[in-house]
Amino acid sequence: MTHTPPSAAPLTGLRVLDLATLFAGPLAATMLGDFGAEVIKVEHPTRPDPSRGHGPDKDGVGLWWKLLGRNKRTVTLDLSTPGGRETLLRLAKTADVIIENFRPGTLEKWQLGWEELSTANPRLVLTRVTGFGQFGPYSHRPGFGTLAEAMSGFASITGEPEGPPTLPPFGLADSIAALATAYAVMTALTARTATDRGQVVDMAIIEPILTVLGPQPLWYDQTGYVQKRTGNRSCNNAPRNTYRTADGSWLAVSTSAQSIAERVMHLVGRPDLIDEPWFSTGSGRAEHADVLDEAVGGWIACRTRAEAMAAFEKAEAAIAPIYDVRDVMEDPQYQALDTITEVTDPELGTLRMQNVLFRLSETPGAIRWAGRPHGADTDEVLSELGLSRAEITALRTQGAL
Repeated sequence: MTHTPPSAAPLTGLRVLDLATLFAGPLAATMLGDFGAEVIKVEHPTRPDPSRGHGPDKDGVGLWWKLLGRNKRTVTLDLSTPGGRETLLRLAKTADVIIENFRPGTLEKWQLGWEELSTANPRLVLTRVTGFGQFGPYSHRPGFGTLAEAMSGFASITGEPEGPPTLPPFGLADSIAALATAYAVMTALTARTATDRGQVVDMAIIEPILTVLGPQPLWYDQTGYVQKRTGNRSCNNAPRNTYRTADGSWLAVSTSAQSIAERVMHLVGRPDLIDEPWFSTGSGRAEHADVLDEAVGGWIACRTRAEAMAAFEKAEAAIAPIYDVRDVMEDPQYQALDTITEVTDPELGTLRMQNVLFRLSETPGAIRWAGRPHGADTDEVLSELGLSRAEITALRTQGAL
């Protein structure tokens, strides 16, 4: 394993201490590591990041961690102990970024708050990722992405009209917050080039998901409009739904553009609907979704997936198959993009996982290694910090490592 990022990686030379767990903070650190940042994952000696035990494992090795922990060196440190506190401060002096997600006040209780950390390193960016932010009436509540999906309004508009509000079966709010956190870190680092000083990033998981939900607050503020659950339909355009084919597959159709909607109607043999006065706007079509779904759904139901896909492609209309992960792994477009790439791992051999988020033509990112065992790099990292073998042994004896 090589610890040194490729020299062309854009974040080479950036050191990040990942103190966070489950999932937004660690995923943000992963994104930075993918583009060359040196990420040091700091875990409790006896309570490692719970992602190591989330989901399926192979031979006792957690697979989620292999993804979330990639490109990270792993050390153990009990921050609540005097030795752990002093060691973290020594690490902080060498770091550019710390990402943490303890409840507000926890770092301060350990005398590792912004005052102490910025004194140790005035150029440090302290990134605090919590459910509700660092202040306000809910700030001390335990916060997870599920709560953000509920409180943001996402669950309220997800599901069938007569069914219950629906939560996503994966970490949606956490993942959105991770993207926002990585962006916030880079923004703070850019500001540092002008001021030569770091700052605190306060990321509340309940907020980024509100941004991706669109103009709902604005709609309500100006008109009193409250979006309702519409299932797979959209309140802004139609036809937009999932439709079953003759061979039992499912296809998704989107007609956000007027020209696409017209092409679909020509394709399914209902050009007469285009002349209806309501067809000229997306909202008008949405109000007549039953008629449009009957036309599109009936046409697709008489054809196989391959036949329907070919016809839509020829008509330059927008359609996609409903995939599960097996389909994703075999899709030729994903294969051409190397979206799912191979990584060699000393514990499990060859792994396939999602590649880095985007492609840069001159300074690409890379997966250098998958998630490492708990504490695998502790001695090495502390030795690089200048601690002697005797000092490391003493810290371990004290329970700080």
